[in-house]
Amino acid sequence: MSLIIAGERSGVGKTTVTLALLAYLCKNNYQVQSYKVGPDYIDPMFHRYITGKPSRNLDPVLTSETYVKECYHHHRQQVDIALIEGVMGLFDGIGNKTIPFASTAHIAKLLNIPVILVVDCSRLSGSVAAIVHGYSTLDPTINIAGVVLNRVGSDRHLDLLKNALLPLQIKILGVLRREDNISIPDRHLGLVPTSELSELDAIISRLADLGANCFDWQTLLPLLGDTGNGKRESVEDKYTVRIAVALDNAFNFYYQDNLDLLQKFGAELVFWSPIKDNLPKHIQGMYFGGGFPEVFAQELSNNIGAIKSVKAAINTGMPTIAECGGLMYLCEKIIDFEGKACPMVGALPTQAVMDKRLTLGYRRAVTLHKNFLFDTNTVIYGHEFHRSHLLCNSKAPTFETYRVDTEEPTGLEGWSTQFNVHASYIHQHWGSSPEIPQRFLKYCADFSQTPNSLT
Repeated sequence: MSLIIAGERSGVGKTTVTLALLAYLCKNNYQVQSYKVGPDYIDPMFHRYITGKPSRNLDPVLTSETYVKECYHHHRQQVDIALIEGVMGLFDGIGNKTIPFASTAHIAKLLNIPVILVVDCSRLSGSVAAIVHGYSTLDPTINIAGVVLNRVGSDRHLDLLKNALLPLQIKILGVLRREDNISIPDRHLGLVPTSELSELDAIISRLADLGANCFDWQTLLPLLGDTGNGKRESVEDKYTVRIAVALDNAFNFYYQDNLDLLQKFGAELVFWSPIKDNLPKHIQGMYFGGGFPEVFAQELSNNIGAIKSVKAAINTGMPTIAECGGLMYLCEKIIDFEGKACPMVGALPTQAVMDKRLTLGYRRAVTLHKNFLFDTNTVIYGHEFHRSHLLCNSKAPTFETYRVDTEEPTGLEGWSTQFNVHASYIHQHWGSSPEIPQRFLKYCADFSQTPNSLT
């Protein structure tokens, strides 16, 4: 079977355990498909760096339960082993009567996959039994295959933990000592992305050693054996267009499934760097994902050629999607945490200002007017995760937004000041909404036929 790596809460070491398992398996020539529960972009970057395969997000709120199952089975059947990293604690997540619960436990039940529970033992001895007993019995439909004891202090400490767990008859599948803890740098939105870590290969090598020495592979490998089954819907309509996709240290938050859908619908994706490159020629659309433009604001501002050509393309009518960091890039300026202002594209008449307040959560959004992606009153689901705000609200906002868990209104969101631009803080996963990339590419194809298209 495949396995899900879950934590008893956030910060217990799920990512370290997941990366150590992936590093060991790949070092030993297993073909591994990784997944991440929830909307996160950065953990999947580390998965991909190790496995060489895009990691897939399993998120029933952003997509659907049906899509989660199809995505899992489709990619699972192509590899030897599948490993899923959970989100927060095992049972943590949101949901209501109409929206699926976005928790690791929900995904475990949906896919019928056993769970490895990671426990932070740094301040525990005998009480570990109460924690593990609670997690293993709260929902009897979830199969806890075993536990990984993390941040164990000494042999004596380990003996106390083992003795406490003995009556539960639960398997200890791994033990990581406190000195084994591997620190990956982080900043205001989580871990620093892989492209910025010069010592990443050394970190991965250490993780592979941990994987070799800290886990009970005689018990683990039999749990990772089946191939699963399932299929994805075929794609019919094709559009022969070239889409410039911003990809560098400033823009790297993309769901791989979104990029796959664009390609399946016929698009050629041309990756480029707004930090150092010129905008590619002979394109019919632009896609700016999220990332950290505020960290690289000066470099982006210095690339005047890219800024001018992006604005000219937008003014010509080129269909453009910009999510979160991409929205910030299209503003007049980005004002960083120190108050320094760096000029940006200026396609949107506003400025993005960094602040300490974190905006985080799933959103239900209702479109207020028609644009090239959505009709009026279309309902979509997305996720926000940013520490910036815009100095002024759009006079023609794209969405009216609500929290998914409470239905509390969160305001007006998004820009579509021109019919060809869709810019928003909301990240979307198109897995259950293939009509979105289809519609985008249709407008790109129509744009390529106009006399003023930028080619």
